[in-house]
Amino acid sequence: MFEKKSIITVVAALAVGVFVGSIFFGSDAPVDEAKPLYWVAPMDVNFRSDEPGLSPMGMELVPVYSETPEAGVVSIAPEVVQNIGVRTALVEMGMLSRNIETVGFVAVDEDLTSHIHVRSSGWIKDLRIKAEGEEVEEGDLLFRFYSPEIANAKSELVQALQSGNRALIAASKARLQALDVPLSQINRIVERRVADDLVEVYAPQNGIVINLNVAEGMHIQPGTTILSLADLSSVWINAEVFEDEAPWLKAGAKTLVQVPFLPERIWHGVVNYVYPTIDPKTRTIRARLVLDNSDMALKPNMYANVGIEAQMLHHAIKIPREALIRTGTSNHVIEAMGGGRFRPVDVTVGIESGEFVQIISGLSAGMKVVTSGQFLIDSEASLTAGFGRMTGADDMGMPLPEVEPMVDHSGMDHSGMDHSIMEMPAKAPVEEAEPMVDHSKMDHSTMDHGTGNQGEGE
Repeated sequence: MFEKKSIITVVAALAVGVFVGSIFFGSDAPVDEAKPLYWVAPMDVNFRSDEPGLSPMGMELVPVYSETPEAGVVSIAPEVVQNIGVRTALVEMGMLSRNIETVGFVAVDEDLTSHIHVRSSGWIKDLRIKAEGEEVEEGDLLFRFYSPEIANAKSELVQALQSGNRALIAASKARLQALDVPLSQINRIVERRVADDLVEVYAPQNGIVINLNVAEGMHIQPGTTILSLADLSSVWINAEVFEDEAPWLKAGAKTLVQVPFLPERIWHGVVNYVYPTIDPKTRTIRARLVLDNSDMALKPNMYANVGIEAQMLHHAIKIPREALIRTGTSNHVIEAMGGGRFRPVDVTVGIESGEFVQIISGLSAGMKVVTSGQFLIDSEASLTAGFGRMTGADDMGMPLPEVEPMVDHSGMDHSGMDHSIMEMPAKAPVEEAEPMVDHSKMDHSTMDHGTGNQGEGE
């Protein structure tokens, strides 16, 4: 009995839902072939009229027909389509790219960076660079330093020149070159036959001074990086890409870069190199981008937003992202069939790019899909299909087959059957439990009930 009541309640609820939905969505019957049952207000489902006219809000009443709409198709009157804001978009075929949206940081171009070292220990005597950020040109004097080892090598060259021994002169020159003494200074010693105490170091390229690690008078060693020069006319962007997107990432892919302090400007570049390892902490792979920076707008360590066109599809079926209805197990859209008729269509989704989604199956170019109001239409279509199943129709509108009982008792003669042995008593008697100990034969005459103590038994 409880199950019957539950089924009746569910059927009644679905019937009410379909009835309310029919008020909003009308019928599939043409106006000139069927007579409306009644008219309702578009914005008030409780207002009903037996003849056309205006609602209390001044809107034209919507006719409701008795004919059952096509299975899976929801029909909406033109007035309601406008009132609920239904918008559609065309299914298109065209180019679609798989984009990677990530972040990165501006770095110096290591191919245009020089690090200044010395090959003999000594002391800074004339530092021309006073602070990081100074701009220098190739050939500018950076600093002078004194090195005892280089000073002895210069003296040996002077002695070799005085002796006239060509082999000794060549050996002395080779030693000075091995200590990284500029050739111009060696030639000056040969011309003047005088050894200078200090060694001069010049800029090997144009650039900005970065990482100035010394000061006037400091002691330096061969392992010390005195300073670095970076040419910022070209910079790198180190972009971090999650490992699940790594298979899409290829060298040569086009990129778009935007920095927060210049939102109106976009830099175009390419992926120059994809690093072969993944960072174990961030679970990302690094992609290196090369950008032109002739105006020096990009500074090292700046934060940047990076978009990478990782894959390009030339003949992709695509729809706006907002048209897609996602569920836990499937994806579908609402197709606009024309004439106020709509139906849900299951689709297989491919890649997503910006505001568009690729459709692998389910739609073809030229069809129309609903991009606004589709959830209201989808809920009505689902409710109508559910009511059809409860009333004996499948999702296609066909009646469900009847289930044949396992045993047919309709042809059996029950007149000679004795049912007396099958009668059950209204209430079965409760069997009395036998006491564990029988006290009826015990002698209690000697028991003192005043104190609760028992006397000696016979």
